[in-house]
Amino acid sequence: MLFSSSPALAALRSYATTLDTTSLRVLFANDPERFRRFSLEAAGLLFDYSKCRVDAETMRLLCTLAEERGLRERIDAMFRGERINTTEQRSVLHTALRNRSSEPVLVDGSDVMPAVGRVLEAMREFSERVRSGEHAGVTGERITDVVNIGIGGSDLGPAMVCQALQPYTRSDLRVHFVSNVDGADIATTLAPLDPARTLFIIASKTFTTQETMANARAARRWLVRSAGEGAVAQQMVALSTNHAAVAAFGIEQERTFEFWDWVGGRYSLWSAIGLSIAVAVGFDRFEELLDGAHELDAHFRSAPFERNVPVLLGLLRILSVNVHGAQAVAVLPYSQQLRRLPAWLQQLDMESNGKRVTLAGESVDWQTGPVIFGEPGTNGQHSFHQLLHQGATPIPCDFIVPMRSAYAVDDQHAMLVANALAQAEALMRGRTAEEARAAMEQEGRASEEIERLVPHRVFPGNRPSITIAMEQVTPRSLGALLALYEHATFVQGAIWGINSFDQWGVELGKQLAGAILPELTGDTRTHHDSSTAGLIERYHRGG
Repeated sequence: MLFSSSPALAALRSYATTLDTTSLRVLFANDPERFRRFSLEAAGLLFDYSKCRVDAETMRLLCTLAEERGLRERIDAMFRGERINTTEQRSVLHTALRNRSSEPVLVDGSDVMPAVGRVLEAMREFSERVRSGEHAGVTGERITDVVNIGIGGSDLGPAMVCQALQPYTRSDLRVHFVSNVDGADIATTLAPLDPARTLFIIASKTFTTQETMANARAARRWLVRSAGEGAVAQQMVALSTNHAAVAAFGIEQERTFEFWDWVGGRYSLWSAIGLSIAVAVGFDRFEELLDGAHELDAHFRSAPFERNVPVLLGLLRILSVNVHGAQAVAVLPYSQQLRRLPAWLQQLDMESNGKRVTLAGESVDWQTGPVIFGEPGTNGQHSFHQLLHQGATPIPCDFIVPMRSAYAVDDQHAMLVANALAQAEALMRGRTAEEARAAMEQEGRASEEIERLVPHRVFPGNRPSITIAMEQVTPRSLGALLALYEHATFVQGAIWGINSFDQWGVELGKQLAGAILPELTGDTRTHHDSSTAGLIERYHRGG
């Protein structure tokens, strides 16, 4: 059955209209216990969804929808290692990478956990040698800078985590990230570095990714010019499954860290792709990251839907998108440490669920993945929050709020948290015309000016938001937060009946770029539309 034909969805849509005339402000006024009823905790995260347009019956109907769409069976199939990525015939087992229990995880009858353990141990051994200075550059100089070269999941996840965990890093060991094929990225990153003290991590499962390999070759040339060919084997490591290509590049087998086809790129920071994280914060902290994710995994796997945080987050997204018609979601981390989280979530959500056909290949006639955007608070308040508060179309928001900070600067963290709570409250409450008049009367404005300005100073309110709070950004709480969003993304895809684990949409543009490149670098010309052909000619004329 298609999602749009679901009886449970029809019942949910019908019931949701009964709340259209009841504002969130009224719901809170009528129920002093609303926060307690519509919030819960898991893996150190407080999940407050009381500011969403829901009541007990809404939540019951959402859980009924999840049951009707076979969500429990889909969850169990993923954890069992079944090939739920049907278009690529692959299992989906990023959860195995952070499996901290003794439970085996089977793929085609074989337990993958011994192989996962071997790679983790190799990561521990190498990262500790780099951090201790035992693994040095080819001239014996201690490594002071590590450059991770990757793109997509091989960049966004590790870069985001290293920023988030900066309080756990060392000033004498800096980790940099290069992803863009724009030469400015690699050139400006390398310019201040010392080749004798720089280690490169080349992250590409196939070791053929165009952008990554272009930057890897540039890094290799930079290193060899200063330190000779011997520096490649000593100061470059690979995260890849293509051992032949890695060897041809000059990287030795013992410095190649593998992962598996059941690890999707946007879910790969838990794998060898996380080597840069282990080097930056130490392997013990990396394991704490895995611990937090595993705790959330266990909750997701076992908790009943009505008390299951990832399930509820995914269902509330369904409510916003498919019942209330939202086309975007704002993710607002009130933490400078989490400033790259929205970018990571863009790939996680939009690459996973930006699909137009079902698992069976049928065209969808409902909206799937919304646009994800965001900036850290309070910066976002001075840019796009105007649209959130007074725009014509409500945009649901996620506020992510650490209650403590690793950086104690006067009372600034209290100011930050106050702003987060105030923004969520303002979106919920809004401001009526009467309240706007009263405020301007207190300011002493003339009555004519007041009446002229009232329409501009009214806030409709009744705009939904979720607040996810934690004590502090630590490796463990961060691991739980990231796993929460991974599973909520899966929940939405399962209910929509789409494949959240392939990404064919990135292929066509890459293929066409491969065809156009020889036309930009040589005299080859092939047939294109007039716009593309004209732009190619403009490139040859130098702009």
